[in-house]
Amino acid sequence: MSHRLHCGLLAVAVALQGLFLSTVACAQDQWVYPLDVAVGAEETRYVADRKLPGLWKLKDGTTEVLFQASRKFRTPLNAVRCVCTGPDGQLFAGDSATREVYAVSQSGELTPLTGGRIGIPISMAVDGDHLYVGDLELQRVWKVPTAGGDPEEFLVTAGPRGVAVDSEQNVWVLTPHAPQLRKIAPDGASEVIVEDAPFEFPHQVAVAKDGTAYVSDGYAKAIWKIAPGESPAKLVEGSPLDNPVGITLDGETLLVIDSRANALFRVAADGTISREFPSDGN
Repeated sequence: MSHRLHCGLLAVAVALQGLFLSTVACAQDQWVYPLDVAVGAEETRYVADRKLPGLWKLKDGTTEVLFQASRKFRTPLNAVRCVCTGPDGQLFAGDSATREVYAVSQSGELTPLTGGRIGIPISMAVDGDHLYVGDLELQRVWKVPTAGGDPEEFLVTAGPRGVAVDSEQNVWVLTPHAPQLRKIAPDGASEVIVEDAPFEFPHQVAVAKDGTAYVSDGYAKAIWKIAPGESPAKLVEGSPLDNPVGITLDGETLLVIDSRANALFRVAADGTISREFPSDGN
């Protein structure tokens, strides 16, 4: 190899390395494939990013990595899929790589709760000192102590994609199969809310204080609204939504994570939608 050719290849290699490092540096505040969002204290948002992989913390328009997972399979949060917070602000994250649900500290330290007894945790909700966890692999909704311990079988159902707990401690379960939405009262009584299957590819459910339920639908690129006693109706549909996945309520405002739009949206009760992050100026 000639000296000139060698120097040329070396220069290209150095340039590519610089481009790679620059890209990595720029990517430190950019989500990759966000799947879920949870609300913390003082308007903090926590985002589960499947392809980071790991967790982000968003506050005052600035995002930072809270937990950077390894890219090695079967390591904590390598396949994080869902997050939720309790009334005290405690953050929880569900991970299919380790078949586990974790309590996450403010500094990003993880505490496993079940000893790897969950299959694919896809959605979670807190009720007092327990978590309800939808498990796609084992086709169950589990009840897990927030302090850690053996999961207790709460419900056997095909495809429990979304789980929510309302202000009256009813547990709402969303599935892709009819009946697609039901709620289970504290005494165990089950009530069908949506008997047929209007949702094309439902992801998650959130329930407001007045009993109105909201469902994210990836294929329909929509957020559905199910008011008490009424049939499902699309609250928001189409652009800017592309694949709305994770949803949660922040007061009366619905927060929506869209994996393909790579953004966090706010949806008001009247269907007005705006982008919270990245801001329109970014």
